[in-house]
Amino acid sequence: MAASVRLLFRRLARLSHKNITSSAATVSRRPGCCLGPSSSRCISDTAEDRSTHFGFEKVPEAEKAKRVYKVFENVAQKYDVMNDAMSLGVHRLWKDMLLHVMHPQPGARLLDVAGGTGDISFRFLDYILYQQERRKRRAAASSQTPSWQDISDKYPTEDRPQESRAVVCDINKEMLKVGKQRADSMGITSGLSWVVGDAEELPFDDDQFDIYTIAFGIRNVTHIDQTLQEALRVLKPGGRFMCLEFSKVTNPVLAKLYDVYSFQVIPVLGEVIAGDWKSYQYLVESIRKFPDQEEFKGMIEDTGFFCVQYFNFTGGVVALHSGFKL
Repeated sequence: MAASVRLLFRRLARLSHKNITSSAATVSRRPGCCLGPSSSRCISDTAEDRSTHFGFEKVPEAEKAKRVYKVFENVAQKYDVMNDAMSLGVHRLWKDMLLHVMHPQPGARLLDVAGGTGDISFRFLDYILYQQERRKRRAAASSQTPSWQDISDKYPTEDRPQESRAVVCDINKEMLKVGKQRADSMGITSGLSWVVGDAEELPFDDDQFDIYTIAFGIRNVTHIDQTLQEALRVLKPGGRFMCLEFSKVTNPVLAKLYDVYSFQVIPVLGEVIAGDWKSYQYLVESIRKFPDQEEFKGMIEDTGFFCVQYFNFTGGVVALHSGFKL
């Protein structure tokens, strides 16, 4: 209920801002007239006038979200198969590395934004289970000669960690539908929930999650800065932001080969496997429009995250960015 009320207030605030902008535009009709030296936009630049990229195509901001939704609606059923085909299975290693760097502990709460078919959340729950089993084995091994810490741990306390939980949040219902089917087939019945939500306006209260992940999703949003602000808002103090995304290849030779493969092979695979050339042409183009490693790092720092760093995988084909909310 609190989350719904908070969401309503944010929408009203945005509507109010749009009305103020419209009123100001009526007062001054001079093209290029700005509100002041600190204003980054002119009065005549209304929401309808603003544009963004959809791949290499320039489109109105209001149109991009609809077109991206259609892309993933079209590819949802073949999404995981295409990931294997496009990356030759390497995407699995990238995601495993994300969990290795994350190193979550029992009791952690994960928000997996643009989580679609559940790859990151499934890995998170498996990793937590592994950590729990590892603790049990250690406890069994030391039960004959317990330490004071082991003895104290056996006494009940009020600060026992809560159960680990992963929340998959995606704006696309078809992607979530496929994810739920995968969870059912894998026998995952607890510790996982599915939520329809927009990365730019998350349906959660402040300070709710220990870890926020977004894998191969942030380049598809209309406003990256707003998405980062929402990530900061829903994380608890001390929480960690982690973004796995295609980035800028650092090796010139690999970069040329990667370009040839991206533009001449991936759309063909999309047509053959998923029956959809255009969607995968967009996905390739969207990678080229995304900020490089250093630029994206600066955006994360500007949002308010600390200790921001990144790790290049496969020569920069993919980068993992990480930062903390303090």
